[in-house]
This record gives sequence, structure tokens and C-alpha cells, in this order.
Amino acid sequence: MASPVLKALFSSQTRVKLLSTFLLHPEEEYYIRELTRLLHEQINSIRRELENLRRIGLVKARHRNRKKYYRTDTEFPLYHELRSMFAKEIQTDSPVVASLKKLSGVRLIILAGAFVGTETKVDLLVVGDVKKEMLEALLLQDPGLKNVKYSIFSDADFLYRLSLKDKFISDIISDPRHLTVHNVMQKQIEEARK
Repeated sequence: MASPVLKALFSSQTRVKLLSTFLLHPEEEYYIRELTRLLHEQINSIRRELENLRRIGLVKARHRNRKKYYRTDTEFPLYHELRSMFAKEIQTDSPVVASLKKLSGVRLIILAGAFVGTETKVDLLVVGDVKKEMLEALLLQDPGLKNVKYSIFSDADFLYRLSLKDKFISDIISDPRHLTVHNVMQKQIEEARK
């Protein structure tokens, strides 16, 4: 679902859907008919917008098995900025993220992996006083999130591991592609990282 902000910035709904698909899944390749099914858009508008994106260099095309496949060109000069903008807008709109933010014990939420298209051990990192059952119930509300891998840490455990430069924690927190969507412990994190 395209957000109202992105629709206003980019006039074509088809283009917004294509940009979201390519920017949030840069490792994937798609052919035109697959995109029409996936995005529920007309084949002509998909073809036109793909050509526009190919012309500016954001996507590249190649032929395989008599089909033309398209994928993101991660060397595109504005790739990281566009990806970050789309990921932030799409993920902060998520009802699950909104519900998580409202839980009183939650101090930090970082979206990684499946949420932003990176290869990580977890897709969701939550720090605070959160019950595993509560988080799983929230994730089950969205069928697209049923396979999300998550980690829950208490404040103390998270800060301790961060102070030890634990690789798992450091990799998640320092990757600029990961999104911190809720953080009420910034000062403690800075202290632990010293």
C-alpha cells in the first residue's frame, strides 16, 4: 500500500509501487507479468514506468529464458537516499509498528532484515519489558509478518552487550540501512558505546 506522502511526492501510483518493490527488495529480479500480479496494476503502466526507471538508471534489465528481468541498480547515485526514504515511510505506517510503539515497556525498536531488505539474523529488535507472547500476537495480526525473526532484550542486557561490542548487537545498531523507529534510550546507548 502506497503512503499518502509518497503518492504526493511521486505523481504516479504505479511508480510508487514499483519504487517500493525495487528499493525494499534490491536483491530480487522481476519480470513484467510478475509485477502486474504482484502490484495489481495494468501491464501498460508497469511497462511505461519500468522504462522511465530504466532510462534514469535506477533499474537495469537483462534477458533470461526469453523473459526480460528487472532489478535495482544499487550503484544508482541516489539509491541509498531513496531506499531510506521509502523504507521509513512504508514501515512507520505499519499498524504493527504503531502498536509496538504504544506498549508502555518498549524502549527501543529497530527494523532490519525483511523490513528493510538487508541480510541479518533478525528482522526486528525490541528492547524493554515486553512479553514474547505479546510480540508474537502483534506480529500475527499481519499475515505478511508471520515469518519475522525477532529478538527481545531487557534494557540491562542490551546495554551490557552493547558495551562489550557484541557483534550481533553492533551489526544491527550500526547498519545505516536499519531503521530505528522508536528510541527513548539514546543517552544510555551513547554511554554504553564509549
